[in-house]
Amino acid sequence: MLSLLIFFPLVAALGVLTAPRRAVVWLWVGASAGDLALVLAMWIAHGTKQGMSYETDVRRIPSVRSAYHLGADGLSLPLLTLTAGLFAACAIYSLRQQHRVREFAVLFLFLETVCLGLFAALDLLLFFVFFDLSIVGMYFVILLWGHSNRRRSALTFFLYTFLGSLILLLGFIGLYLGAEPHTFDMVELTRTPPLTGSPGLAGLTLLAVGIGLGIKTPVVPFHTWLPPAHTDAPAAGSAILAGVMLKMGPYVVLALGAAGYATGDRDARQLAVTGAVTQMVSHGLVTGALFLLCGVLYERARSYDLGRFGGVAGTAPVFAGLLAVAAFASLGLPGLSGFIAEFQIFAGTIGSGTVAAAVAGALAVLGILITAGLFLRVLHRVLLGPPGELTSQVTDVRRDETGAIAPLLVLSLVIGLTPRVLLDTIEPLSAAVIALVGR
Repeated sequence: MLSLLIFFPLVAALGVLTAPRRAVVWLWVGASAGDLALVLAMWIAHGTKQGMSYETDVRRIPSVRSAYHLGADGLSLPLLTLTAGLFAACAIYSLRQQHRVREFAVLFLFLETVCLGLFAALDLLLFFVFFDLSIVGMYFVILLWGHSNRRRSALTFFLYTFLGSLILLLGFIGLYLGAEPHTFDMVELTRTPPLTGSPGLAGLTLLAVGIGLGIKTPVVPFHTWLPPAHTDAPAAGSAILAGVMLKMGPYVVLALGAAGYATGDRDARQLAVTGAVTQMVSHGLVTGALFLLCGVLYERARSYDLGRFGGVAGTAPVFAGLLAVAAFASLGLPGLSGFIAEFQIFAGTIGSGTVAAAVAGALAVLGILITAGLFLRVLHRVLLGPPGELTSQVTDVRRDETGAIAPLLVLSLVIGLTPRVLLDTIEPLSAAVIALVGR
């Protein structure tokens, strides 16, 4: 069933290649909606139980003990659902796409397959294959449908993230060589941690994995490829890049953060890990909505220059309302998903009782204050104040745009008001991660 979820968009892409031009986007929307329905059914069936569901393990490269090994648990199921939901939203948002529509739909369906495959992979080599293919797919999205500096931005994105993938591969090889017996299987590596007798090699391997995933996340100082990629990518591409692909780094690297507080209170650390996973889901929903809203402005006025907008709330009140909700959700306003995530992260981090945790919490508070100031500045300049030279060109959101953006914000609201469904799925996974790093 998990293989069906992963490869259904790719099969649909083959249909898109031969479909009449008028049916291309609708076929894309139908395929993405079907995949979303399938993953929701899988999540309901999994419920709150511990361990893996829908596991598939087929030997692929026996000589190095690498397999086609897939599975879904309390971490991957929310991210699989987020992925399917964002791709469905991007399909709806692209109903009016005019430039190379067939190729655009095929490439996004291909990206959906590789992103789903990455979050379900339980073999390091399989994970790496999906990881690299996602880089190739997004490179062509930026190059072919991007804005003014798309060639340079696409090249910078590719070189940075491909370098990160090579460093990551070195780390994976280190894990393979340090395992007894040698294997790329994540489950076996978890049961018998590699390199336990070689702290020096273990440190180098951890550094390689951390750098490789840190470039993809991206963390400072490996973040410089991200601003131009977002600026020049089409709106749907930026939504997928921020909402889905930037989760590929935290998805493995999550345990490294938990390990950093291995001496603190166990319940607090578990709460922090649960908050981190919740934040990945919340961030995906909210940033996806924000980038699609930015796309609305660019589609109307062909500019992202804040200084040329003003008073947009008067000409586009629905757009203004959606932008305000998305901004406040990103800031962690109570009642929205960001608050649930941030509260758990702060409570768990500070509650762990370590000096490092207290320092991290203080820095995070400072970051939230800076972010709040920047968001409020954007809302004031774009939505309020005197009209700018481009304000007259900004019409309100259309039905297809609302149909893509509003459900993402509604889900943020649902998580903010009734988070239990999400948290009950994540918490068993958080307990397992804490137990793993505490060994």
